[in-house]
Amino acid sequence: MVSALCGHRVFSGTRLVRRTTERAWCSSMAEVKLDEMNHMQFDVLREIGNIGAGNATTALSQMLSAKIDMKVPKIDLLEFKELGELIGGAENIVVGILLTLQDDIDGMMMFLVEKKAAKSMVKLLMGGFSTGEDEDFSEMELSAMQEIGNIIAGAYLSSLSALTNMKITSSVPYMAIDMAGAILSVPAIEFGKISDKALLIETEFGDVGEEVNGYFILIPTLESYGQMLTSLGL
Repeated sequence: MVSALCGHRVFSGTRLVRRTTERAWCSSMAEVKLDEMNHMQFDVLREIGNIGAGNATTALSQMLSAKIDMKVPKIDLLEFKELGELIGGAENIVVGILLTLQDDIDGMMMFLVEKKAAKSMVKLLMGGFSTGEDEDFSEMELSAMQEIGNIIAGAYLSSLSALTNMKITSSVPYMAIDMAGAILSVPAIEFGKISDKALLIETEFGDVGEEVNGYFILIPTLESYGQMLTSLGL
């Protein structure tokens, strides 16, 4: 067993908040090598992504009091450097919701959506009232978007917990509006020393004023990946 000191960064607005925790990493059967993951193991991660995205869509539909359809999510295990291009490019402005995870699963989870799409969701929640698409978010809109992110991420994590029978505790959601590359640099810096890959779940929502692409990014530690697979009998 090797003991390591890991720094966790989360963001609030434009500030990075750093908290440092000591954690032990085990080179045991619970740890997996993502590059050597077999077809069955990846299929299980894909199904986890499908179920989580479905529950998040249901929660969003109930929150917005609107019928929301979800196309079958696209799920892949990608390197951090590939994520930005799939979200419209590293310079694309997005709204990001980030949570740190602990207890049986350690790591991070992010939900990203383009600014225009975020405005559409906020507009529905606020009964049609919203600033223009190209304008900055008002304080009320920021609060509404953070609540939307909280509900979506909470529903996703609840389904993951129920599916794996693992306890997952998340931090208070932190939100940032910035270029995709800047937001994605947070998990890349933090987890790049452990793994250079993340599970990306791209979900297309319908009937929220327009077609909206939402991106869930699940970044457990290698040990947590292994524990999820073990809990499901793999």
